[in-house]
Amino acid sequence: MNLNVNPVDSLVTEIQGLSGNTRDVNDLNNRLKQSEDVIRSQAATYASCLTRLDPAIHSLGYLYILEACTTGPIPEAQVNEFVLSVVRFIDVCSVQQIRLVPHKFISVCKRLHEQVMNLGAPIRAVAPLLTAIRKIEPSTERLTPLHPRFLQVCLLAKCYKTGYSILEDDIWEVDQPKDFFLYCYYGGMICIGQKRYAKALELFHNVVTAPMSTMNAIAVEAYKKYILVSLIHLRQFSASLPKYTSSVAQRSLKNFSQAYIDLANTYSTGNVAELEAFVNANQDKFENGNNLGLVKQVVKSMHKRNIQRLTQTYLTLSLQDIANTAQINTPKEAEMHVLEMIEDGEIFAAINQKDGMVRFLEDPEEYKTCEIIEHIDSSIQRRMKLSKKLTANDESMSCDPLYLSKVGRERPRFDFDDFDGVPQKFNL
Repeated sequence: MNLNVNPVDSLVTEIQGLSGNTRDVNDLNNRLKQSEDVIRSQAATYASCLTRLDPAIHSLGYLYILEACTTGPIPEAQVNEFVLSVVRFIDVCSVQQIRLVPHKFISVCKRLHEQVMNLGAPIRAVAPLLTAIRKIEPSTERLTPLHPRFLQVCLLAKCYKTGYSILEDDIWEVDQPKDFFLYCYYGGMICIGQKRYAKALELFHNVVTAPMSTMNAIAVEAYKKYILVSLIHLRQFSASLPKYTSSVAQRSLKNFSQAYIDLANTYSTGNVAELEAFVNANQDKFENGNNLGLVKQVVKSMHKRNIQRLTQTYLTLSLQDIANTAQINTPKEAEMHVLEMIEDGEIFAAINQKDGMVRFLEDPEEYKTCEIIEHIDSSIQRRMKLSKKLTANDESMSCDPLYLSKVGRERPRFDFDDFDGVPQKFNL
């Protein structure tokens, strides 16, 4: 590429002339790579090219220049203009062209995320980052560096439903551990916002049990929320972690989360007054961790746990008796808890408003509806897919020279007969 005589015009001409078909675009990419250092060092000069290029047609060249122009500080007066230009580019750019240099596209999107965060306007990046993810991901099974950033802006903008849309995808491939930790952590918080506590528990559990050589702050915060959501959703918490959890997590997580472990122990007593006293005494700790709202839900869930236990003993009970037994202040408050639990499907009951009696009922679901059948089928298909993935990964590892050489080196130290046998059936 001859940039010495008239570099800007020469660059524009080449980009415009080589953006028509796949072969030409590949040739253009090679030429732009050769001139990348020049474009980057003279970014201010080449910025004028952007006004002469169509981001939908000349996406590759536009991306090279846009990325070069955003590597340095962006003047405050130009931030809004920058955000608008990147949002437009993400919306119209060619998928085929940007995938030739995915690292540049991701870099530009990261700068967008950074700038909207500085502006205190995360909602401006919600739709663009979702579009960017769909354009750059090779499949919905691959975690990109943009996933956690997208979930973060959704969380801050309270766009929980939009954020949850990508959490429905099963992730099988991860490049960077930190991206996975943040994806699960922000995803868990999105699920809390949607009151999808089972999914939140799954995501926080993934963080806590993921392989790690050193303790990290994300895992600690995820563990705290894992405890709280377990109490809210399951009404109990078990401190024991699975055997496959890393040794560093097994050793250190509890030390960093003692107040939350103590909260769970107090919760297990079933004494509401004792739990409330503990929360009040440790309010600063929970508030500093931005978890006080969840802790208050834990207190509320104890009332519901106590009510739920009554259904195992009584067929009918007055609201006054429920209030007394479940340690609720008034019959009216007890009624509100019962109504919420009926609405959420946690109990089946009918309230007679005339005499203030509650009649507990059997679960009316016969588990033979089309929805149930579809749910079972979906679960089976998901597990079959997981089985195929595991088989493929196992076959790939068994042929990996690095893995085989490592196994060969460690063979004298271990006898494989010392390991537990592999179970023939898996409870997935």
